[in-house]
Amino acid sequence: MAVILDFTAQLTQMLLVLALAPLFTGFVRKVKARLLRRQGPPLIQPYRDLVRLARKDVVLAESASWLFRIVPYLVFAATWVAAALVPTFRTGLLFSWSADLIAIAALLGSGRFFLALAGLDVGTSFGGIGSSREVMIASLAEPAMIMIVFTLALIAGSTQLSTMAAFMASPDVGLRVSLAMALVALLMVAIAENGRVPVDNPATHLELTMVHEAMVLEYSGRHLAMIEATAALKLVLYFSLIACLFVPFGMATGEKSFLALSVGIVSYLLKLLALAVLLPIGETTVAKMRVFRYPVFLGGAFAAAALAVFLLFVSKGF
Repeated sequence: MAVILDFTAQLTQMLLVLALAPLFTGFVRKVKARLLRRQGPPLIQPYRDLVRLARKDVVLAESASWLFRIVPYLVFAATWVAAALVPTFRTGLLFSWSADLIAIAALLGSGRFFLALAGLDVGTSFGGIGSSREVMIASLAEPAMIMIVFTLALIAGSTQLSTMAAFMASPDVGLRVSLAMALVALLMVAIAENGRVPVDNPATHLELTMVHEAMVLEYSGRHLAMIEATAALKLVLYFSLIACLFVPFGMATGEKSFLALSVGIVSYLLKLLALAVLLPIGETTVAKMRVFRYPVFLGGAFAAAALAVFLLFVSKGF
């Protein structure tokens, strides 16, 4: 019976992140439109877009190989698995033993690698530009992510997300400047990885500024639907990661009762709602930066994460 309950909780989390991803994408767009004094699309518009794209025929370039056809499914699967492994409303789920922060980073890196290959596969200039910029961003963001993992592992004593969340929710963690620096670094990495302002603008199709959109410009139909669903899942994944590591309050860490799970789900939705409001507020207060400024932005993320590690070593007397 316990195994069935654990399997049900794990399945609920997998379906929950998949169902909420388009909704929160629509919510971010709605809030941003309201801040710009526009009506904005309805909240369920991303669901309509996915259904519409899934019904359309796929148009493939003559030079597209088999890799171009399977990449949308590979990237979607990797992102969904990564999002499903991050603890949302309860720790110690059935597959929590594999929910390692390094594994999450590896899954996201694998998806990025295959998407960049797909952008190069067709041989168009836009795909090449987008892939090269995506790889440049990845080469700058991944060292910062490694330092963030190192910082949190030093504090919690593990890279396993359930263990980290349980420790962060306990009074043993205290107030640490290193945690604040790691949070700042993770926010900057999340903005870059999701292609949000000021690094990229997901709403633009200008040739000189596109990053993610340039890589997927040749996709259509159900392939494009998978890419759009992956982008929505990735946003929810980073929201869940921030909530799990830095705001784990309300999660069912020890109890498995219905009340504890209900409180965990409600608190998780509230955290996602707060982050979905803060994101467009931040985007409307800054302008998109030039491509040559990306190293400065992500270098700041690496510096913040490295400073967090340094402060930890100083506090431990090394």
